[in-house]
Amino acid sequence: MRLDKYLWAVRLYKTRAIAAEACSNGRVFLVQGDEKRVLKPSHEVKIGEVLALNIEQLHKQIEVIAIPVNRVGAALVPNYMKDLTPDEEYERIEMARRYAFEKRDHGVGRPTKRDRRDIEEFKYK
Repeated sequence: MRLDKYLWAVRLYKTRAIAAEACSNGRVFLVQGDEKRVLKPSHEVKIGEVLALNIEQLHKQIEVIAIPVNRVGAALVPNYMKDLTPDEEYERIEMARRYAFEKRDHGVGRPTKRDRRDIEEFKYK
């Protein structure tokens, strides 16, 4: 199965087009030891591969357990992939959400260009 189709089938991306775009933009990697290799959307997924994904601000790692025939329901996803993402990564995301860095006081107005750059740097680095 193609990588973009697999990522869509196990519900990591909402559409296959978004999954293919993530692959093309270098946000999906094959982890082999200490080395990470950027993958194309057409990469053939194999059982046992470890993939690293950057989904917005989350750096997720998964292991391919099985290849689904079609898109699977949310309850069946653990049958096809194993989440190897460290708990610290989920805690970091929760801290960012808890402090709501994008929330602005009423009447302050739109963020300036500098504010926007700071927000983007925090979210995606």
